[in-house]
Amino acid sequence: MDYIQGMQSAIDFMEDHLLEPLDIEKISKKAGYSAFHFMRMFNILTGITVGEYIRNRKLTLAGCELALSDSKVVDIAFKYGYETHESFTKAFKRFHGISPSAARELGMKLKSTGKLTIQVILKGDKILNYKFIEKDSFTVVGKKINVTCKDGENYKIIPKFCNKCNQDGTCDTLGKLCRDDMGVMGICTNYDKETDSFDYYMAATYRGEIPKGMETLDIPKQTWAVFESVGPMPDAIQDVWKRIFSEWFPASGYEHAEGPELEVYEMGDMSKPDYKSYVWIPVIKTANK
Repeated sequence: MDYIQGMQSAIDFMEDHLLEPLDIEKISKKAGYSAFHFMRMFNILTGITVGEYIRNRKLTLAGCELALSDSKVVDIAFKYGYETHESFTKAFKRFHGISPSAARELGMKLKSTGKLTIQVILKGDKILNYKFIEKDSFTVVGKKINVTCKDGENYKIIPKFCNKCNQDGTCDTLGKLCRDDMGVMGICTNYDKETDSFDYYMAATYRGEIPKGMETLDIPKQTWAVFESVGPMPDAIQDVWKRIFSEWFPASGYEHAEGPELEVYEMGDMSKPDYKSYVWIPVIKTANK
């Protein structure tokens, strides 16, 4: 099964079972990828999480049904997986901007999220430089926050956290603690499929006493695909992330291995057009390729 067919099969499966409890393991199996890889790929390619897509599609259909039928609000709420009238009303208002009862009034505006369709777009006008690295296990020390992927919040929260670490001296401290040539890094790990969130560390390799306010994280032995980013932060490296998942993974014959993702930062002015940083992703050869 190729990448396009796999992703579309997963989307079709979600659409065919919208009125049933959906399990991410079953969805990702339709795509031919691990749950972690599928969720990360879906989020980066679409800008929303799998959970958000399912919720938005349900609320889209519920809005149509309210406007065009005489079914009771509570029955429609149960049909689309809400256990109470109150929880349905809250979610409906957040998505449509009006209450379920107001949706039945003529002239009221409703919002709609259509079914996703995967399309092939020819790209490749920009070079994506990468290499493979085998690295033994190592330990890092640093500060962390928990970040949600919902509504693209990770793209907003992480840059703010990095700026804070630059301003409060955390990055300077980490730079002095480095014990190899990797430098200061950002680490995404401990992805939680129930909350669509993960831990983000600002860290550096280190052995010894743990500085106050910091904690350690063990990185296992991995094969890494390392991608170069050139340009000001955070836009340049965010663009590389999207290209990795939209261009490189589909054509590479590799998939995301279980393990953390790293961003490695060179020392220097991150706003310069020639600033270099790197994305490290643990990979394994795809079984069916």
